[in-house]
Amino acid sequence: MAGYAIISVQVKDEAAYNSALEQVPAVVEAHGGRYLVRGGAAEAIRGDWKPDRLVIVEFDSVEQAKEWQDGAAFAELREKLSQSTDTNVVIVEGV
Repeated sequence: MAGYAIISVQVKDEAAYNSALEQVPAVVEAHGGRYLVRGGAAEAIRGDWKPDRLVIVEFDSVEQAKEWQDGAAFAELREKLSQSTDTNVVIVEGV
């Protein structure tokens, strides 16, 4: 069953974020991830959630999504991204 990483990003340092971001797609793809949403325009229709940037990545399984997020290949990038953003990540099981 597919697993989805839903990521909400509030960018604090655009230059540092963009520098680290260039490396992320290769790590996502190496773990079998496929971008479904990658920072396009978002409109809040209900509630007060207004993310600066929203990303949704599909994986073949929840386990694969967790391996991507927790793996050594992403560890250094995760640290760089956490210094330049406030980020929330949720991994959910698909239907």
